[in-house]
Amino acid sequence: MRVAVIGAGFGGLATAIRLLAAGHRVTVVEGRPEPGGRASRICDRGWQFDTGPSLITMPELLDDLFAAAGTSSAQELKLRRLDPFYRISWEGEEETLLFNGDRAAMIEQITEFSLADAGRYDDFMASSRSIHEEAVLVAGNRPFLELGGFLSLVPKMAQLGALRSVDGFVGRFFREPHVRQAFAFHPLFIGGNPFRVPAVYAALAYLQVAGGVWYSEGGMWSLVEALARIVKGGGELRCGDPVTEIVRRNGSAVGVKTASGDFVEAEVVVSNADVVTTRRNLLGLNGRVPRLTMSCFLLYLGVRRKFSQLQHHTLLVGNDYRGFIHDVTVARRLPASLSLYVHAPSRTEPAMAPEGGESISVLLPVPNLGSGFAWSEAEEPLRERVLDMLESPNGLALTGLRDSIEVEHRWTPHTFRDELASPQGNAFGPEPLLWQSAYFRQPNRDRDVPGVYYAGAGTHPGAGIPGVLMTASVTAELIRRDALDGRL
Repeated sequence: MRVAVIGAGFGGLATAIRLLAAGHRVTVVEGRPEPGGRASRICDRGWQFDTGPSLITMPELLDDLFAAAGTSSAQELKLRRLDPFYRISWEGEEETLLFNGDRAAMIEQITEFSLADAGRYDDFMASSRSIHEEAVLVAGNRPFLELGGFLSLVPKMAQLGALRSVDGFVGRFFREPHVRQAFAFHPLFIGGNPFRVPAVYAALAYLQVAGGVWYSEGGMWSLVEALARIVKGGGELRCGDPVTEIVRRNGSAVGVKTASGDFVEAEVVVSNADVVTTRRNLLGLNGRVPRLTMSCFLLYLGVRRKFSQLQHHTLLVGNDYRGFIHDVTVARRLPASLSLYVHAPSRTEPAMAPEGGESISVLLPVPNLGSGFAWSEAEEPLRERVLDMLESPNGLALTGLRDSIEVEHRWTPHTFRDELASPQGNAFGPEPLLWQSAYFRQPNRDRDVPGVYYAGAGTHPGAGIPGVLMTASVTAELIRRDALDGRL
């Protein structure tokens, strides 16, 4: 079959690879000048920054994808396992926690906060492993096109404790606040509020410990390049010409039209674009807009000196963590307290910055534009607050950071809205709440338009590199089955 894939993010590229491996003729159409979508890059005077995902987990999903293309991760990437995965620091406190996959080291560090919590580490890992193996992998590898399929999993999820919030689940094992935060924050990586999203996402901590946290030499852009290279080897990748319409005939998709007026004929259209944008702008359909995730304020700083206290990944938790999460995701206002994620890949790969320099990306979750605040008035004061926190002895103590900045770029909610066509400038798609997961999320096959499918963060099973790679697998398999059943 002829397949048109809208968007060359990880989900679009991975789906294209699987469909090419199945023998289909695939054309990927990307609106931006380069592939990658959110996972793009910034290069400026020797400093390199990844704009999207910054770590790889569940590398076996990449192994499986590359194997489908007749190659391997070892041939396509140079992966390095990080140790530690990241450092967690707390504002105004000396205690830190180096999160890694070594059981003895983790127990020793937890003991510094709470001996009782350290004694429950193995129980937590066993319980989160059960959620991962009996809920996440089972649910994540099949589509939920009927409500009954989801309801059949509910008893097992209840038995595993996966229906309570991530924070509530983690709190069964860890009572000391620092330890509890360290094992419950992971949903923030996919735009989820740990106090609201279901405990299926507690498995994120387990899969990091079990499979490691990895870095690909050259940054995440090296993964984009590898996937794009495979697509171009067997199909077609067109960049710089955004899709403006999914064309239908007799109600079914027959291809896509681009801004240049080009028409790509296809029996199947897979959208890796935002699901709300796809249905509203490309299909002309009205429907309920899901509750969307937060946005992000990102500073990309090229500095001309080293900061030895930084790890490859560093998290700085503010003095009112719960209030920060509430402000950003529930009240949808600029937070009174800040919590930051800092990515410094030049700690692992010096070539990501000029000699003697550092490549630093700083991420601050902020409300999306649906909150109605005037971002143009908030941007500069917020930048100063972020730099103050980084430089402060109560923060990361990056003394002299401001004076050493040679290169600076920013992504704001406007970037997500204007460059990535993300409604309200959200950063991660629909919020991963229970009632927006599985059957209740945009399904991998459109319910209204035959021939239209979805891949990427907005569809099942969800955001994050593992989730997005799983959407590609689920969607490609669904297309195969639909073709055999005569649906296509």
